[in-house]
Parts: sequence; structure tokens; C-alpha cells
Amino acid sequence: MAFTLPELPYAYDALQPYMSKETLEFHHDKHHKAYVDTGNKLLEGSELAGKSVEEVVKASYGQNQALFNNAGQHYNHIHFWQWMKPNGGGAIPGALEKKIAQDLGGTDKFKADFIQAGVSQFGSGWAWLAVKNGKLEIMKTPNGENPLVHGAKPILGVDVWEHSYYIDYRNRRPDYLKAFIENLVNWEHVEKMYAEATA
Repeated sequence: MAFTLPELPYAYDALQPYMSKETLEFHHDKHHKAYVDTGNKLLEGSELAGKSVEEVVKASYGQNQALFNNAGQHYNHIHFWQWMKPNGGGAIPGALEKKIAQDLGGTDKFKADFIQAGVSQFGSGWAWLAVKNGKLEIMKTPNGENPLVHGAKPILGVDVWEHSYYIDYRNRRPDYLKAFIENLVNWEHVEKMYAEATA
């Protein structure tokens, strides 16, 4: 089960003005492709060849840093493209909104805390909404790390590596994160991952 680069689920210019065609071309066609290609080279002949990307991520964590870096980033990006859509943002589906209110103090507080997690992640990394022990948690991780290796299941993540925002926002990471949560999130995909994580 070699890693394969997924097609974007929308046109390269579909997320403008919040994420440009140029950003998506670089981010998907160059950066994500490199994680796939390097990951496949590192998997060749290893005992993890043929495993799912989730299995490779968990098994390589703390054991094979190079493979983990590329497998982690591949996993993160498979979902990152799905976590966005044209005309995204808007209302959070009912059951998920209730759970956010219960565990995270409401929608506004969740959005502010999620943005803050992304702003305060030093250097490259990700901010997450994840399910851990049946509860929603906001997390942040460095580099290609994700909640899977911390006993949690990610249901929303945002990439705060510079290649994700520098073309469009330069050094204004908070503006990028606000645009992401308000205008890009595909809440239907988040809801689907929430249902799977709590099944």
C-alpha cells in the first residue's frame, strides 16, 4: 500500500482569496508530493511496507524519525485538503457544536483557542481539534507530528508551516488562521471524522 498523492477535491483557485492558486500549487504539487515520494523510498523493503498510513505513522514514531516525518506529513495533508472547501466556515453542525460547547466552552472560545494554538506553535507544526478519551481537546504539535501518536484522533487540523501561508499572508500567521477557521473549514468533513472517532 504505497503512499499516493491524492487529487485536490476542488480546483486550485477555488479557495481564493483566502488561499491562493499559487499556494495550493506549491503546497500540494511540491511539498505534499515530496512527502509521498520520500515516504515511499523510506518504506521500500521495510517491515512497514504495505501498512496503512495511520499504522506507519504510529509504528515509526520514536523509532524511525525520517519515515515518521514524511508519513506524518502525508497523513496530515491527506486530511488538510479535505478540511477545507470553497465557501467554507459558517455554522458548525449541531451535534458537534453541542460537544464543542460542552468540552471547550462554546464556539467563540473554541475558535479563539484554536487560533491561539496555531499562533503559539513555535516554528513549524500544526494546531488540532482532536478526540481523546471521548472528549474534544485543542492540541498543537511540532513539525509533522499529530494527535495519533498522543492517543487521540484528529478531526480538524491546520498547517502552520510557512509554506502554508507565506505566499498569501507573509508573516501574518494570525490572519491566516482566522481566515482558515472563518472561511475555509469544511465542517461536514470534521463532523464525519468526529463520528468515526467516537463510533
